[in-house]
Amino acid sequence: MSFSGRRFSTNKAPGSAAVLADSELNSQIHRQFRDAHEGHRPHAGLDPSRASTGVVWCTERANEYGFSDDPDSWANLGQGAPEADDDIPGSFKRPKQLDISVNAREYGPTAGIKSLRVAIANLYNAHHRKGKASQYSWENVAVVPGGRAGLIRIAAVLNNAYLGFFIPDYTAYNEMLSLFRNFAAIPSPLSEEDGYHIHPDKIAEEISRGTSVILTSNPRNPTGQVVANPRLAEIQDICRDRATLIMDEFYGGYNYTSNCDGKTVSAADNIEDVDEDDVLIIDGLTKRFRLPGWRVAWILGPKEFIKAIGSCGSYLDGGTNVPFQEAAIPMLDPDLVLNEMKALQTHFKAKRDYVLGRLKEIGFKFKHVPDSTFYIWLDLSGLPAEINDGLNFFQKCLQQKVIVVPGIFFDLNPAKRRDLFDSPCHHFVRLSYGPKMAHLERGLDGIERIVKRYFNDPSASRIVRKALTVHAVTLSQTSRTVGTTQSTKMSSLMVREDKQRIQASQVSQDWWIYLCDGCLYGCTDIEGEKAKNGRDTGKGSFAARAQSAVDSRENKENMDPLSSTPRKTGQGQGGQGQGQGGAGQGGAGQGSAA
Repeated sequence: MSFSGRRFSTNKAPGSAAVLADSELNSQIHRQFRDAHEGHRPHAGLDPSRASTGVVWCTERANEYGFSDDPDSWANLGQGAPEADDDIPGSFKRPKQLDISVNAREYGPTAGIKSLRVAIANLYNAHHRKGKASQYSWENVAVVPGGRAGLIRIAAVLNNAYLGFFIPDYTAYNEMLSLFRNFAAIPSPLSEEDGYHIHPDKIAEEISRGTSVILTSNPRNPTGQVVANPRLAEIQDICRDRATLIMDEFYGGYNYTSNCDGKTVSAADNIEDVDEDDVLIIDGLTKRFRLPGWRVAWILGPKEFIKAIGSCGSYLDGGTNVPFQEAAIPMLDPDLVLNEMKALQTHFKAKRDYVLGRLKEIGFKFKHVPDSTFYIWLDLSGLPAEINDGLNFFQKCLQQKVIVVPGIFFDLNPAKRRDLFDSPCHHFVRLSYGPKMAHLERGLDGIERIVKRYFNDPSASRIVRKALTVHAVTLSQTSRTVGTTQSTKMSSLMVREDKQRIQASQVSQDWWIYLCDGCLYGCTDIEGEKAKNGRDTGKGSFAARAQSAVDSRENKENMDPLSSTPRKTGQGQGGQGQGQGGAGQGGAGQGSAA
């Protein structure tokens, strides 16, 4: 497929002339994304038939790097899932086996079993409706098999309407908003400058131009910000009797704005009449109860809505697994949930603070501290051009066995109605601190290696950008023979640039470094671990093996990493052979000429 004459850059400011960025035009991951998503072809928009959500697409790319073969050795900071073990202090133990009743063998009601619906209504009345005349009943609750199924059910019962949604937001909305023709989806971008907050004035503006349904996550995925009272109450007042408000509250328990007192953020606090206020609330066991595998979620709303939502499950999804519904009932005791939320908030706030601290040490800056969820909306714009967009940064992370989600997936584009070339989400990735601390440490170590290579060490970054060939091996602790090269721990590497030697970078790592043009492709650690583990050693020089890794990728791309012209190979200075200041002797050798 030829891309000649097409524009791909998303680095340009709105209204400026198109700029072809080499870091994107010649990037394997950018071409892979464009092939799978029509939103990066001249008529933009995501294609649900090719890639369902950003996380799925990212996982597929990670599998190409070996993630599915050995997931425990990776740091998956892309999947939007909290740690599910019983290791959080103060958290109740999750069931490890189920006592399945005879009734659970039968088909269950598509709106959920009554006993669970009663328990959910009681939980919301205890935590959000105390002292209010209007109380939820079991008829205000529908149990659904997961959040996505709940969203699809809601979409199925909406009338002809303009539906407003915000950018950025949860990637799965894209498919929900694309599948149904009973409403037209209208995007409304939020401003980075004020922390992507949803202002009441913005809601009023949307309604004034005819929007009658508004969909949003709160707390917000991916930005980690929450719309809390009194602003949330003002938004609900504006929508009352004028628009249906769909509130995705799966992260309501991950609230760090009230000193980890267990308070859950919910629009249920501000509803005047549970049967008259057109507010649909969706939540479940997935996030705040840390049971994503159970696929038990719920929708609260007026009885008329809930009756329709329950019925449409008969032709959409068939209903929720009955044994897990029965097992969920004792977990929803209001006092138990309050204590659980206190433990959850304390634990995840500590993880948030750790991750933010590490990222700041690495050099990232934050205009706004996330006050909810377990996500960080990481701004890459301050990084060098090679890694300052979400897709290229994502690929570099894969080479370090780290998964993140490029920000462009959160620029929702249902039904391919918009051009994504100027996406405001382009220079971001979403990073999850949902996993356990050991995975967070591993992932941040990988991110630190990437940034140091390209940003903190200007000379090394310059070498990479010019695609110079530098062959070196470093092994901490002991020296070892690899092929004909005797390698020792070195405090610095002397490399050749334009026939002049310059000081590059200090190297002191527990893994092998291939400092060559292959660094663009991340020869460390995946390739490096092979050498460290004794594979592919003993035959041929290290340089030959490093060059082989580069060549295998060049065969796929047939292009120099940072140039639009094919690579020319030949004999020249600066190739294999150690010169003065290196780990041996030598001179000119085989290498690549840019």
